[in-house]
Amino acid sequence: MSDRQVDILIIGAGPAGLAAAIAARESGVGSVLILERENEPGGILRQCIHNGFGLHRFQEELTGPEYAARDIARVRDLGIPVECGTTVLTLSPDRVATCVSPANGFQTIRAKAVILAMGCRERPRGALCTPGTRCAGIYSAGTAQRFVNLEGWMPGRRVVILGSGDIGLIMARRMTLQGAKVLACVEIMPYSSGLNRNIVQCLEDYGIPLYLSHTVTNIRGRERLEGVTVSRVDERRNPVSGTEIEFDCDTLLLSCGLIPENELSLGAGVKLSGATSGAVVDDSLETSVPGIFACGNVLHVHDLVDHVSAESFRAGRAAADFVRSGKQEDSLIEVADGDGVRGTVPQLIRKNTDGDVSLMFRPSAVFRNSTAVVECGGQTVCSRKALVFTPGEMATVVLKKDVIRTLSGNRITVRIERN
Repeated sequence: MSDRQVDILIIGAGPAGLAAAIAARESGVGSVLILERENEPGGILRQCIHNGFGLHRFQEELTGPEYAARDIARVRDLGIPVECGTTVLTLSPDRVATCVSPANGFQTIRAKAVILAMGCRERPRGALCTPGTRCAGIYSAGTAQRFVNLEGWMPGRRVVILGSGDIGLIMARRMTLQGAKVLACVEIMPYSSGLNRNIVQCLEDYGIPLYLSHTVTNIRGRERLEGVTVSRVDERRNPVSGTEIEFDCDTLLLSCGLIPENELSLGAGVKLSGATSGAVVDDSLETSVPGIFACGNVLHVHDLVDHVSAESFRAGRAAADFVRSGKQEDSLIEVADGDGVRGTVPQLIRKNTDGDVSLMFRPSAVFRNSTAVVECGGQTVCSRKALVFTPGEMATVVLKKDVIRTLSGNRITVRIERN
């Protein structure tokens, strides 16, 4: 067993981990190490061969592998080691990680700061409580994406998609282009959970129907999936008798939400948010455990990789500051979710923050011609109007540094107000 020491340890070599490493090294930290359990860096972007990445960050349209390749090249240029095929088993509150790999065996790595960038996983069938047989032909949308784009396998030919998350929408298009017949995309909520551009480009452009306020109520098939029953649901999401639609299909793809991979975070004693399932962080992205930072989809599920990178650059710079100066004591302002808002990040703001703070949140429903309002002590300190707020798209309100420093209370609330 080997015992090593680094300044900053980054767990995960997806877009979040790569961006955090770049920022940390560019901030002057000499000893940065990235650990990745897959055999190559790049994370989920490796299998996202469609375009649409990088419009904000690079002002051009890239595929997922092209986007990842730019950060991988920069990491290599900076001489940052990336140890792939390495599984982190535990992380302690004093920033000691144990990990194992074929190349290095069992290791203990001690770090002055740790950045959590493990990403997220898809919600499985077992979490959905969908009735029916346990036959072959049921996959998460991400698994199907990996089969088709990386391994060259077609999961099936007649497809129904449960859930309208972005991966499911994109796979509706991908399966169609590969010659499959996508019969329907079924969403239990009265609105889609994906980006509007994906609804248009992946469903409407290919004539694929989207059934809102519907869900799969039965699965048929013994060895292989033979069909599914889809039913309309009421306002309490209970199936309505007499509304059943039968689809003969051999494949069901599940796109029903993503869950941050926070098992290591829990082991380190990091406080998690019930709204996001990610860590509770301040505006520097430091968790409740000093010296442990979180960014990307392990913190909260993002819509765009460009936003993941921007957030992770902040985490890398903040971790570098921690390595140089240690924990800086400061009074904190709590950020609370108000009406129409869930999962605001960050949940805490340092009173003497060194920059403007972007408050990111998910609307709890569809709001048209409304205003996102930030209040402190009953007074509006910041607001942003929009034609529509929808749960499928992350919303942001920017709180200026000068405003933060003048706040008299220790709690602010973010809410949506109908105009």
